[in-house]
Amino acid sequence: MEQISAIVGAVNGVVWGPLMLVLILGTGAYLMVGLRGLPVRQLGPAFKLMLAGRKGGAGEGEISPFQALMTSLSATIGTGNIAGVATAIALGGPGALFWMWCTALVGMATKYAEAVCAVHFREHDGAGNFSGGPMYYIKNGLGKNWQWLGVCFALFGAIAGFGIGNTVQANSVADAMQDAFNVPIWLSAVVMFVGVGLVILGGVKRIASVAGYLVPFMAISYLCVGIVILLMNISALPSVLSLILHSAFSGTAAVGGFAGAGIVAAIRFGVARGIFSNEAGLGSAPIAHAAAKTNNSVRQGMIAMLGTFIDTILVCSVTGFVILLSGEWQTGATGAALSTSAFEALIPGGHYIVAVGLAVFAFTTMLGWSYYGERCVVYFFGERGVMPFRVAWVLAIPLGAMANLSFIWLLADTLNALMAIPNLIALLLLSPVVFKLTKERLPGILAGDERVSGH
Repeated sequence: MEQISAIVGAVNGVVWGPLMLVLILGTGAYLMVGLRGLPVRQLGPAFKLMLAGRKGGAGEGEISPFQALMTSLSATIGTGNIAGVATAIALGGPGALFWMWCTALVGMATKYAEAVCAVHFREHDGAGNFSGGPMYYIKNGLGKNWQWLGVCFALFGAIAGFGIGNTVQANSVADAMQDAFNVPIWLSAVVMFVGVGLVILGGVKRIASVAGYLVPFMAISYLCVGIVILLMNISALPSVLSLILHSAFSGTAAVGGFAGAGIVAAIRFGVARGIFSNEAGLGSAPIAHAAAKTNNSVRQGMIAMLGTFIDTILVCSVTGFVILLSGEWQTGATGAALSTSAFEALIPGGHYIVAVGLAVFAFTTMLGWSYYGERCVVYFFGERGVMPFRVAWVLAIPLGAMANLSFIWLLADTLNALMAIPNLIALLLLSPVVFKLTKERLPGILAGDERVSGH
């Protein structure tokens, strides 16, 4: 087992190394330039489309455009927003937060392109539902010679989900509940087993319905608590912003229990944890957006790009500011423990806020990733693979809650990176399609006239 772990660890070091980070950032930057800054320029109209999408969509699909966004957010807003941000700052210094923002900005272009391709190239499955995502836009957009890339993505996605989207999340919830409220691990396992089972056995419509209520509630609640803390310490915010910008380009000297970090470390950990949090480029979110009720892929793309903005620019920033305001990042703590001590230092009962937030975030991640894994299985086996997958997903939850998952985490993290490679290749090859569709349909969307529609 040690040899296997060593091999996987070596592969992980390569697939999450500098070349991968350059590929992810480079793809996002290329798409941002090709779209002429659309994700930044059209941020306001995108929020209007998101709110309009709550009433339902015009076109074929299973869930509303808003529910598609909430389903994708249910998977992305998770442990990365609490533990991931803390790890980035603990290893890369305050400057890592700046590079997380940069990753999010170009990631918005990536997420936009993913959703445009997902809707444009989606297809009906045997039950009449839409299936989409990287495996389908590779298959239908690039042709037979590239179909092996789609197979690779679906294989990696189906396996990775049981780690990063299931057992690891269950383990995080069980630990958080035990540490904060002394809830026995077995009890947390049973509650998650029943709760997740009741939702995912109802399919994407039930997942989307739950996500449509739970995700906005948890995100807004977490943001409100964070904003209250920021307002209580508003006089210190200018110095924190100065520290972030200075550290991003100059590194951070050793102080207290913090060992110090150079510019390279700030970039590396900021980019890596930013991608881990918002999943832009991994190819997971477009699977959810492909189920949206819409006849206009560009409209859904604009809604989809907000997922990265909400996840990283808003939620992750709140966590990062609280950590830096508290000064706890200088103690040498990392991960969820750092976030917990930071909130506790600034507001009474802060550790309870982090524990509940972590538990709810992780719970919704299990819901979102269950759908991603299911669609990957459908790509191979059709609808007959759905129910066996859902049963296996639910059964894995209590195992994850009670097991030691160091190897599972490593394997899932590696497979996540391997998912990104075929997806990014496809996005680069299909970028002319994305640019063409955007040029044709964006004016009509902004003018409120979408007579020129179609996938």
